[in-house]
Amino acid sequence: MRMKKLSALEWIALILIIIGGLNWGLVGAFKFDLVAAIFGAMSILARIVYILVGLSAIYGIFMLGKIGKK
Repeated sequence: MRMKKLSALEWIALILIIIGGLNWGLVGAFKFDLVAAIFGAMSILARIVYILVGLSAIYGIFMLGKIGKK
């Protein structure tokens, strides 16, 4: 089976999903929100990051659907 190269959008979504997963791991293990520490608690930049991570997760669900059909 030959693997398809990821598009730029897929790479960005994957990176944001990983960032979100690591951030939630830190929150769960240490009660430390890295995004809030970098951008400020619920600042506009932090909220943008959270929104982008959420949208990436939704996109990731559709990517999995495409992968499953192959």
